Amino acid sequence: MAAPGGTLNCEDFSMFQETLKVMRTIDDRIVHALNTTVPTASFSGKVDASQTCKELYESLLEAHLSRDKAIKACITETSAVVGQLREERAKDRDNLSIIKQLRKEQTKLKLMSSELNVEEVVKDRTLKVSISVCS
Repeated sequence: MAAPGGTLNCEDFSMFQETLKVMRTIDDRIVHALNTTVPTASFSGKVDASQTCKELYESLLEAHLSRDKAIKACITETSAVVGQLREERAKDRDNLSIIKQLRKEQTKLKLMSSELNVEEVVKDRTLKVSISVCS
């Protein structure tokens, strides 16, 4: 479920977002997954719905945890870069290149932090749907 290297690309925000989009595929397709794996009343004897729901729920939790860890790792990495650039700016206040890079990294950090809020919304929606079908 993670990016090809096992982590998000924290340097390029567009790649960061693209990888998150791929990682959120399981959440985006939850209704379809539930409809195709959890049997209707007429087929309930042929498939163990509770076991199917449990397995799907566990894979959702694993995906959520993986994304959460990846986002937080990128936030930590970008925060360190921002801290380093602040130190450089403190030494050389007139260096426009450092100031520009610092602003760029601060913006990226804010956008990454907002992805944590998006992640909460995605998790909440997915879990509500799965609970409504599996209850």
